[in-house]
Amino acid sequence: MALLLAATYVQAQRTVIYCGKLVDVTNNKVLSNYTIVAEGNKITDVKEGFVKADATDKVIDLKNRTVMPGLMDMHAHIESETKKSGTADRFTQNPADIAFESTKYARITLMAGFTTVRDLGGSGVNIALRNAINKGLVVGPRIFTAGKSIATTGGHADPTNGYRKDLMGDPGPNEGVINGPDEARKAVRQRYKDGSDLIKITATGGVLSQAKDASGAQFSDEELKAIVETAKDYGFKVAAHAHGAEGMKRAIRAGVTSIEHGTCMDDEAIELFKKYGVWYVPTIIAGKSTGDSAKIPGYYSEIVTPKALSVGPKIQATFAKAYKAGVKIAFGTDAAVYQHGKNYLEFQYMQEGGMPAMEAIRCATVHAAALLGVTDRLGAIEKGKIADIIAIDGDPLTEIQAMGRVKFVMKEGVVYKNE
Repeated sequence: MALLLAATYVQAQRTVIYCGKLVDVTNNKVLSNYTIVAEGNKITDVKEGFVKADATDKVIDLKNRTVMPGLMDMHAHIESETKKSGTADRFTQNPADIAFESTKYARITLMAGFTTVRDLGGSGVNIALRNAINKGLVVGPRIFTAGKSIATTGGHADPTNGYRKDLMGDPGPNEGVINGPDEARKAVRQRYKDGSDLIKITATGGVLSQAKDASGAQFSDEELKAIVETAKDYGFKVAAHAHGAEGMKRAIRAGVTSIEHGTCMDDEAIELFKKYGVWYVPTIIAGKSTGDSAKIPGYYSEIVTPKALSVGPKIQATFAKAYKAGVKIAFGTDAAVYQHGKNYLEFQYMQEGGMPAMEAIRCATVHAAALLGVTDRLGAIEKGKIADIIAIDGDPLTEIQAMGRVKFVMKEGVVYKNE
């Protein structure tokens, strides 16, 4: 009830926000002493100087803060979070357990300044979570979700990997497991029926799946073509998890929108990224986190540990190489592989990899909006766009760790945090 009242209150009056520093991500600069005016869920004006407020206006004073658009994480998993021996959860948690737990992670993500995320694969509860947030029943970021990821039998997103034989069964397109072009088309159509916003495929092996290989290609060209063509028919973009070079090259040639992780990207893959205009979502923090967790005895299963130790540490160097080569990059973290709320560490790792702080912020705003296809309404603080606004303590251009000190969060004109 309090949340609904807050939304009504904001819509009933004009909000005037005084910004000491305002990050203009469109023009790649920081402005001083600006005013943002919002009405309802939209930004109605952005003016130089501190504009005098009317007696009926709600005034928010952020003169001692750095203000920027709400951040956008293009690779998250809001249903769960890493923990020691977490694989057992697959056998003990019901969908309702996952759903209640997901609301905690959704709130944490929003309070960390991330007003929009792409949820790239879960049980399907992520679709219900998105709907609950949109209805105002749960506090969390705006979610664009893939629902259940699509894999091949035994592939990275086959939900029965590691099961006992009598429990394994033979999952098919309904569960997101395909073999052949016809099943590939059916799996995409099932995601549409379920209510997904985009398609996620696992084009190569992965680190945390209960299977031996972390990087081999796992779809044929024909299967990839069927997925992408069907996705296009249904208005879907396609995100492709890929560690190995061959799998990512097949996915790029097939027409996917983004490659996630890209760990073993080679020179040929880099040229294909640029030729096809495909986005790269690095998830450096995921590599570092899994590598660190694998050093803790018993944290992962015996089949996962060596993969985490070998693959995880490579992503930052791959990011640096791709950035230097001019590959298009959008911000993403693989949240859930590490603790939710620490998404901001990706900014630090990107800067360590050679990317200036301003460009890293642009990756989480204007570039992310471009990847999603929502630049008309999100990704910048501009007149006519949705009022997703955050403020941090400090100057991220001189101290990137300031991105972790989020003091103010507004999503769609509603204030959720104001310290």
